[in-house]
Amino acid sequence: MEYIKKFFKAIDSIFEKFTLVALVSLIFIVTTQVMTRKLFNFVFFWSEEITLLLLAWFAFMSIAIGFRENIHLGIDSFTNLFPKSFNKVLDKIISATIFAFGFYLIVQGWEFTKLTMESTLPATKLPSSITYVAMPITGIMICGYSLLQFFNINTTRHKDVEEGM
Repeated sequence: MEYIKKFFKAIDSIFEKFTLVALVSLIFIVTTQVMTRKLFNFVFFWSEEITLLLLAWFAFMSIAIGFRENIHLGIDSFTNLFPKSFNKVLDKIISATIFAFGFYLIVQGWEFTKLTMESTLPATKLPSSITYVAMPITGIMICGYSLLQFFNINTTRHKDVEEGM
């Protein structure tokens, strides 16, 4: 059991590090793009395309990390009016709904990825599917997190993050 936890924690760490690299790269490329445009009236031909690619990847992977950390939108003031037993059932329903959303991303994201495999991005000549493959990967991670949460396994890794920032 310990090996399984280490394996999934390693995958989760790689997923999170890739998300951070995408964000830092996005910031660096946009900053460089703005500076070269303003200072030298020059723009790298690939910068806008790579920016959009990184933005798509970062956005989808951040969705999964948000579900992992339980920082998605919730209305606690309403659910606190109900008894704890009702809230426990509601938490299971929420986990099942999140799993269904992740499964939807897997199925529809893969179909969309297959549709775009033949086309290429104009500037970098990368396959267009590289943008959309983030959807099924995010769906797999969301399904994993929601299953763990359904069985009351804590998936949060950053416990020092304050609520209501």
